[in-house]
Amino acid sequence: MTNIVQNAWLLLLLILLSACVSRAPSKSMEVSTSTEALPLIVSIADRIQACWFKGKNPAFKPYRLANEVNSYAGRPRLLIVPKNKPTGLPALVVEAEKINGTTRLQAYGPLLSSSGGAAIAGELRNWISGKTACANKN
Repeated sequence: MTNIVQNAWLLLLLILLSACVSRAPSKSMEVSTSTEALPLIVSIADRIQACWFKGKNPAFKPYRLANEVNSYAGRPRLLIVPKNKPTGLPALVVEAEKINGTTRLQAYGPLLSSSGGAAIAGELRNWISGKTACANKN
């Protein structure tokens, strides 16, 4: 009976541990710039709104932009969230933080791991460098 109980506990432990394992982490990107964090995030928010949402990019139809630019932690950010669940987990996070005189911009989330992830990262890099063009003109 002891072996049966031990095996049952072992099986239960394995089931619980497997539940803790998540899918592979999403891709991320990080870029450093001399631009201040808040103006950079505001500029990127304007480009996202113009190019991805008002430009009617079909990849972003199920999403909306949520700005969190007035961060008390000094880390303004943008969230691309599901339209029908705006308080749910974001599909893309873009945040900036000033560290030792340099602004570090990070972007991460499932959209960067999607088939359009490379295009999203490329467009973000262009906007960080000061370009304003929309890559995908729909």
